[in-house]
Amino acid sequence: MDAKFEKRWLSFNNSLDSLAEARERDMSDSFVLSGTSAKFSITFDLAWKVMKDILIQHYAITAFVSGSPREVLRMAYKAELISDDIWMEMLKIRNQLAHDYDGVIVKEYCQKIIHEYIDRLYEFRNRAGEILTMN
Repeated sequence: MDAKFEKRWLSFNNSLDSLAEARERDMSDSFVLSGTSAKFSITFDLAWKVMKDILIQHYAITAFVSGSPREVLRMAYKAELISDDIWMEMLKIRNQLAHDYDGVIVKEYCQKIIHEYIDRLYEFRNRAGEILTMN
């Protein structure tokens, strides 16, 4: 694991643990909602970039046309780094949150973020950890 990948991996782990703290917070507080939105977006971005690093370094998959999150998620699914299409849904929500200026989208998806998406991010972290310890 090179230094850039190791730094990104550690950042992803720290960001995910920080995002998981949202489960213990008051989701009626607008500041907590905006923090959850921002932390989810950051954590998701780190996750797909870690996926890309793993695909390149551990699977020797380099056939990325654009290296977009969507393309990386498709390749990660084929390589069994992730298990289902909820990741495409997460990407869609992450993209919508970037334009959620009045907090409507985060209010709508907050429960899904804290009850489903965080679990999927942890599942990926566990799978990635298995791969990293095997090599």
